[in-house]
Amino acid sequence: MKVIVDSRQNIAEAAAQGYVSFIQNKPNAVLGLATGSTPEDLYAELIKLCNQGEVTFKDVTTFNLDEYCGLAPDHPQSYRYFMQDKLFDHIDINPRNTFVPDGFRTAEEDLVAYDRAIAEHGGIDLQLLGIGGNGHIAFNEPGTSFQSITHMVELTPETRQANSRFFNSIDEVPTHAICMGMRTIMNTQNIILMAIGKNKAEAIRNTVYGDIDPKCPASVLQLHPNVTIFVDHEAGSLL
Repeated sequence: MKVIVDSRQNIAEAAAQGYVSFIQNKPNAVLGLATGSTPEDLYAELIKLCNQGEVTFKDVTTFNLDEYCGLAPDHPQSYRYFMQDKLFDHIDINPRNTFVPDGFRTAEEDLVAYDRAIAEHGGIDLQLLGIGGNGHIAFNEPGTSFQSITHMVELTPETRQANSRFFNSIDEVPTHAICMGMRTIMNTQNIILMAIGKNKAEAIRNTVYGDIDPKCPASVLQLHPNVTIFVDHEAGSLL
C-alpha cells in the first residue's frame, strides 16, 4: 500500500492528477466510481481538468459501486442522480458508457449480470473507494465474505443513521442496497481509497496495519498489489 497524507484539497488534486495520467495512458480505461461526500472534491477537480482540456472521458467506461434499492434514477438521493449531478453531466463522457446498478432490479440474475458486464468490458482498471467508520467499503459491512460478488445487502442501523443526513429523516433512508462484492472489488487492477476526517482514522489504521479480517472489510486491501490511499491529516492521524 502507498499512503499519502495531506490536506483535503491537496489529496483531491493529487488523486485527480493520477486519473489524468492514467486516462492519458489508457484513453478507454474502465473506471470504478464511488459516491458520498468524500469523492466530491475529486470529481470537482476532474470536471475542471476536463473543461481545461487536460483530460477527456469520451472513450472511458464507468461502473459504480452501489445503488439504493427502491430509488428511481431521478430521485435526488439515488446514486445515479449523484453521479450525474457531481460528474457525468459536466464532462465529455458518453452516457451509454456509465453503469450504475438499477435499484429496482434485485433478482439474482440481475446482480450476476452486473459482474458479467464488468467482465465483458475487460474488468475495472482503476477503482475508487471510500471507507466507513467501521471499515466498510461500498455497502460491504463487517462480516461480508471476501468472496462476495455483486449482491443485495440489508443496511445496518448505523449506516442508515450515517446516511440520514442526506434525507429528510431516517425513515426515508432505504433499508437495502445493491453493492459490488469484495471479490469484485479485489479483482480490479488498481485501487484508490480516499478518507476525510477524524471519524475515519481508526478504520484507516485498521486497513493499513490491522489483521486481515472481515470484521474490517477494508483490511483485505492489504492483499491487493496496487492500492493508493489518500487521507487528510485527521484521517491519517493514527498511522
